[in-house]
Amino acid sequence: MTDTADRPARVTGDDAKRIKREALGIADRKKHHGRAATAMKSRAKEPGTRQRVYRYRFYPAPSQADQLKKTFGACRWVYNEGLALRAGAWERHRVSVGFAETCRALTGWRQAPETSWLGEVSSTVLQQSLRHLDGAFTRFFKQSAKHPRQKRKRRSRDSATYVRTGFRWVEDPERPGTGLVTLAKQSLPLDVRWSRPLPAGVTPVKLSVTRDRAAVSGPAREHSAAKNY
Repeated sequence: MTDTADRPARVTGDDAKRIKREALGIADRKKHHGRAATAMKSRAKEPGTRQRVYRYRFYPAPSQADQLKKTFGACRWVYNEGLALRAGAWERHRVSVGFAETCRALTGWRQAPETSWLGEVSSTVLQQSLRHLDGAFTRFFKQSAKHPRQKRKRRSRDSATYVRTGFRWVEDPERPGTGLVTLAKQSLPLDVRWSRPLPAGVTPVKLSVTRDRAAVSGPAREHSAAKNY
């Protein structure tokens, strides 16, 4: 057995940048010298605010179901590819790859001819898949979860997360708390069954869409969880 002390140390600095660029295909981070500096926005919640989750069922039209099928498959592919990239970078090169690097790799995947089909899915949704992967690694490093594993078709839950820039919300003035939800890359609003209204005047900040596998016949069924502050 090889002693851990004999293992190569982590590669950092210019050597790590070169390996990421030449061996892993991760583009260098672009520097926006001409952009005016802006103050960073705090992610901390304001006192007295809280996050709530509302779940609703919706019935997609055939075109929506086809586009969601592509989205679920692309999210799974990007998650697995990001996992392979991060694991391989460390095992073969002793280079640490994080969320930012996988996002730059995603840009390359979307531009490559063999994976140009990723362009049919919202980039923000695919980035959220990489963010979920990053969260899985964070839990692993904190020893609160096992090492992330690949997602397998028909074994893993089909899901996609849309942040605020990935969907359009128009509240119905006659029925406050309900309205029209249109996902990115789709032209028609979802047929949402509003079992209860959202808080009036509140805009959802995130949507998690999952496939309901209990539907073995009839129209495809999905349900979304709308998270609000």
